[in-house]
Amino acid sequence: MGRRILIGSFASEADILGAARAARERGFRIADIYTPYAVHGLDEAMGLLPSRLPWACFVFGLLGVASALGFQFWTMAVDWPLNVGGKPWNSLPAYVPVAFECMVLFAGLGIVLTFLLRCRLLPGKESVPSFPEATDDRFVLVLDNSEAAVDSDVARQFFEDFHAVRAEEREE
Repeated sequence: MGRRILIGSFASEADILGAARAARERGFRIADIYTPYAVHGLDEAMGLLPSRLPWACFVFGLLGVASALGFQFWTMAVDWPLNVGGKPWNSLPAYVPVAFECMVLFAGLGIVLTFLLRCRLLPGKESVPSFPEATDDRFVLVLDNSEAAVDSDVARQFFEDFHAVRAEEREE
């Protein structure tokens, strides 16, 4: 037996925001929300924690700077020191542009790979749209009802209170 979910489809972002806030206040467990575009304030209405992706970006940026500075120092001062116009072999100001570019490269690629791995969007994974109208013009609120904590009639009335275009119950 699969997971039971309750689905409400809304026509406007104001309705989905109000429904998400009210669902949290009433103790419903929000499984997910699908929207055709980013809706400001929806993450707060769902009660999501702040993302940790900026920290991953920072770590990858530091890794890029450290690898660029280390590689440049090793090549110019240790492995193949060249006297270029009497300048010192380990001149840090000369390393800054390349270190900056490596920081941007490592941070950008690292954050994309981290995001893809975190969301399990691996290459070759087949996309199965559960709610095709959500990618076009509808806002979909999915409530988890695996423990049968919410009565279907109560959920339908809840969706109707927020002007749901469609409400249904599914088992996944």
